[in-house]
Amino acid sequence: MLHLIWLVFIVGAFLASVYQAFVLGHLNTFSEVMSAISSMATTSVDIAIGLIGVLAFWLGIFQVAESSGLVGKLAKALAPFLCRIMPEIPRHHPAHGSITMNISANLLGLDNAATPFGIKAMQDMQSLSTKTDTLTNAQIMFLVLNTSSVTLFPIAVFLYRAEQGALQPTDVFIPILLATCASTFAGLIITCLIQRINLFNHIILFYMAGLFSILGAIILYFAQLSSQAMGEQSSFIANFLLFTFIVLVLVVGWRKGLNVYDLFIEGAKKGFDVAISIIPYLLAMLIAIGMLRASGLLDVIVTMIANGVSVLGVDSRFVDGLPTALMKPLSGSGARALMVETMQFHGPDSFAGRLASVLQGSTETTFYVLAVYLGAVGVKYSRHAVGCCLAADVAGISTAIVVSYWFFG
Repeated sequence: MLHLIWLVFIVGAFLASVYQAFVLGHLNTFSEVMSAISSMATTSVDIAIGLIGVLAFWLGIFQVAESSGLVGKLAKALAPFLCRIMPEIPRHHPAHGSITMNISANLLGLDNAATPFGIKAMQDMQSLSTKTDTLTNAQIMFLVLNTSSVTLFPIAVFLYRAEQGALQPTDVFIPILLATCASTFAGLIITCLIQRINLFNHIILFYMAGLFSILGAIILYFAQLSSQAMGEQSSFIANFLLFTFIVLVLVVGWRKGLNVYDLFIEGAKKGFDVAISIIPYLLAMLIAIGMLRASGLLDVIVTMIANGVSVLGVDSRFVDGLPTALMKPLSGSGARALMVETMQFHGPDSFAGRLASVLQGSTETTFYVLAVYLGAVGVKYSRHAVGCCLAADVAGISTAIVVSYWFFG
């Protein structure tokens, strides 16, 4: 599936470039596309090299946490739930620990910490695979939870809105949480249906009810805070928990008589190898995305949607925010640029500006995540992973549009 999408991106970019050059007379289109190829090739290496340090550090910490038994204890809290949505993974397998850490980091919006844990989780699950070039059901479920992950603190969106002069930068907080929750639950439900997992199991229902309760309490608390207080408290809580975890891991390892320094070095050595191994996968996907964007195909798609909506007589204001939605699964930085561009053109407190902010915070860079995680384990065949991830994206985007009309329409 992924290889077909990659081919469609490149062929679509070529056809769009031909249209731009020979029909519209934009003769520099091919030059822009080729420049995008060079730029994305450099970017893919820069991303991988940039990951070396953070991968090495967190894989080193994780090695200590795993050896001390701390990860195993932490995983017990989520084990009943994970065992039911990922039945392929044995109850006491190390994968539960790395999956737990990845989900926790994503909830706190700590992308730099989440990626190494996610890569470790994929590698742990890969050890159970009988077909090393094909994703397992458990890996697919994990990828869906990642690409649709609920982020409790979308601080970056608030900062961009404040920078653009929004009167209340955090007024998109609740809409973002509603949209990202819809994305996660839609992805979970669709994947469970495809993999024939019983969603009405009492354990699954119990955990989902607990998650809804926690989310509700967090929403009620943070919705009452000012923009500055919200940013300060969420940043403080996230970094406090992260630093506490690091110290706790090292102290527990030391108390158990382990040589925490040697264990850290042993785990950190893996960071370089993992970062280098993902370069070809990042290169392939980012080049295709860069070509797609430079060719102007996204603009064509948005125009077609706008025309179709106008014909149906539906309110077409949401179309102004769609470029962010279409770019987000492809490129996080591209989506951020489009969000800022939308706020600059329409105003940060306009419907389009707020919708673009909600869209930015409610979905994930699906193809980037797939490229990194599949590259980390050398998997070629993604099976139904792409379809499930994109279905979650569609649910998140649709909910973002609906709640934006509800809150700001």
